[in-house]
Amino acid sequence: MPAVPQEHPRHERENPSHEQEDPRYKWVALSNTTLGTLVATINSSIVLISLPAIFNGIGLDPLQPGNVSYLLWMLMGYLLVTAVLVVTLGRLGDIHGRVRIYNAGFLLFTLTSVALSLDPVSGGGGALWLILWRVAQAVGGSMLMANSAAIITDAFPARQRGMALGVNVVAAIAGSFIGLVLGGVLAEWNWRSIFWVNVPIGLLGTAWAYRSLRDTGVRRPARIDWWGNLTFAVGLTALLAAITYGIQPYGGRTMGWTNPWVLAGLIGGTAVLALFCLVELRAPEPMFPLRLFRDRAFTGGNAATLFGSVARGGLQFMLIIWLQGIWLPLHGYQYEDTPLWAGIYMIPLTIGFLIAGPLAGHLSDKHGARLYAAAGLAVMALSFGGLLLLPTDFGYGWFALLILLNGLGGGLFAAPNTALIMSSVPADARGAASGMRATFQNAGMVLSIGVFFSLMVAGLSSSLPHGLDTGLTAQGVPAPAAHTIAALPPVGTLFAAFLGCNPVRELLGPDLLGHLPAANAQTLTGRQFFPQLIAGPFHDGLVVVFWFAIALSLAGAAASLIRARPAEAAPPAGTVKQTPAPARTGTDPRT
Repeated sequence: MPAVPQEHPRHERENPSHEQEDPRYKWVALSNTTLGTLVATINSSIVLISLPAIFNGIGLDPLQPGNVSYLLWMLMGYLLVTAVLVVTLGRLGDIHGRVRIYNAGFLLFTLTSVALSLDPVSGGGGALWLILWRVAQAVGGSMLMANSAAIITDAFPARQRGMALGVNVVAAIAGSFIGLVLGGVLAEWNWRSIFWVNVPIGLLGTAWAYRSLRDTGVRRPARIDWWGNLTFAVGLTALLAAITYGIQPYGGRTMGWTNPWVLAGLIGGTAVLALFCLVELRAPEPMFPLRLFRDRAFTGGNAATLFGSVARGGLQFMLIIWLQGIWLPLHGYQYEDTPLWAGIYMIPLTIGFLIAGPLAGHLSDKHGARLYAAAGLAVMALSFGGLLLLPTDFGYGWFALLILLNGLGGGLFAAPNTALIMSSVPADARGAASGMRATFQNAGMVLSIGVFFSLMVAGLSSSLPHGLDTGLTAQGVPAPAAHTIAALPPVGTLFAAFLGCNPVRELLGPDLLGHLPAANAQTLTGRQFFPQLIAGPFHDGLVVVFWFAIALSLAGAAASLIRARPAEAAPPAGTVKQTPAPARTGTDPRT
C-alpha cells in the first residue's frame, strides 16, 4: 500500500530549503552541532567534580567563610551566564545568521579554555581568574547552545527532525553527566587538564564549522532590542544570584533568605523581569517574542523543560553528596578519591540517556512526540520514588538500576520535548525559540541548586545538630566544644560532602584533636564516623528533596500533554497554496 501523504506541520512550509539542499549537509550539521553542544555541556559539570583538585591547585580552602563566594561562583557562574545569554544570542542568530554566531561561539570557547588552563595566580586571585574566564567561556558556550537546535531544525525535514534533535539534545544532557566522570579522571592527573582537554576538540570543531556549515534558515533583518536585552539580563541575573546566595548562612540562621541583599535580588529581579515583559509587549522587534507563548504546545513544552531541568539538576547534586559524603567512605574509599569514583558509579545514569534519547527521537518522528515526552517524566518520577525507598547505605545493584531508569526517563523526554518546541514556531524565530528552551533548561539547573540545597538544609537542621552533639561527646570531645560545633549551619557539612572532604578534622582543629585519646581522634577523623553520623539526617533531607522532585516531574509530564488548539496546529485560512510535497510517512512532532 502506498504511503498516505501527511500534512506538513504549519511552520514546515515556511522554510522548504532543506528539501533542495545537498542531502549530506544535514548530517554534517548534526555532527558538528552535536560536538559543539556536547563540549559546552560537559564544561557545565566538569568543574563540579574537579573542585577539590582546582582549589588544591591554586592553594585555596573553599570551606573557609571568606572563600565560600569563590566556591559558589565556580559552581554557578557558567550556568548563570548561559541562562541569561542564550535567548539574546539565539535572537542574534535569527538576525545575523545562526551559523555565524555558532562559529564565533566555538572559537571563543576554545580561546577561553586556553586562558583557563594558564591560570598564573594562586589564592583568591587565582580563583577570580578562573571565575572571570569561566564567565567568558560561558558566552561562547551560550552561542553554541543557543543556535545548535535551530541549525538542525533548519537542516532537517519534519519527518527526521525528532531523531536529529534527539541526538543533539541527548548529547547536551548526557554531557552534563559525562563531565562528572571525565572531570574525576582528569583531576586525578592535573587540574589544568580539565580545561586543556577542550583545546584540541575546540580547534577541530571550529575549523570544521567554518569550513562546512552554512546558513540554510530564514534570516530576517531586524534591530537589536537593547532595552529588552538589558532588563532581561539584569532581572534574571539578580534573581538567580539571590537564589544562589540564599543558601549561605546569615545572621545566625542556617540560610540567608532573610539577608537584605538576597531579598533585594529576589524582589528586584522579579520586578525587573515584569518590566521586561512590558518592554517586550511594546517592542516592534522583541528579543523574546512573547507571542510564541500563545501557542499552547510551545508554552507547555517550555514549562516541562523547566520542571524537568530542576528535578534533574537536583538529582545530580544530591547523588554527588550521597556518594562522596556517605556511601563511598563507608565502603572503604579515601575522601580524596571519592570525586573520581562518584563519577564512575553514576555511569548508569549516562547510559540511560544515551540509550533512550536517539530511540525516543526516532519513535516520536513516527508516532508523535507528546506521549513520549510525558512518559519520560513519569518514568523519572518513578525512579525518584525508588530512590526514596533505598537505605542510605544501599546495595549498589538497586542504586544502579534506579539511576539507569532515571536516565532512560530523561532520554525518553528530552528529544520529543525539543521537537515539540521547535516545530511549533515560525522558521524566522527558531533561534529565539532555541534560546528560550535553553534558558529554561539552564535556569532550571541554577534554581535546582538553590531549591534542593535549601530543602536539604531544612531537613538536616531538624536532626543533624543533636546527632553531631551526641556523637562528638561520646568520643570524648568536651561538651562546650561539641555544642558549638553542633550549632554551626549544616550548609558547611553539605559543601564538605560535596567536595569530598572529611569536615570533622576541619571542625575540631589540630589543638582539640591533640588533647583527645589517640584512638578517639583516629575514630573521629576516620572514614566511618562522619558518614555514619550524617546518614540518618541526610536521609531525612533526601525524603523532602525526592518528594519535591516527584512533584516537579509529574507537573512536567502534565505540561507535556498540553495540545495546541486546532487553529494553531493547522495552516490558517487563506494560506497561499503550496506545491504538493512528496508523500511522507512521518507525522507532525506536535501530535
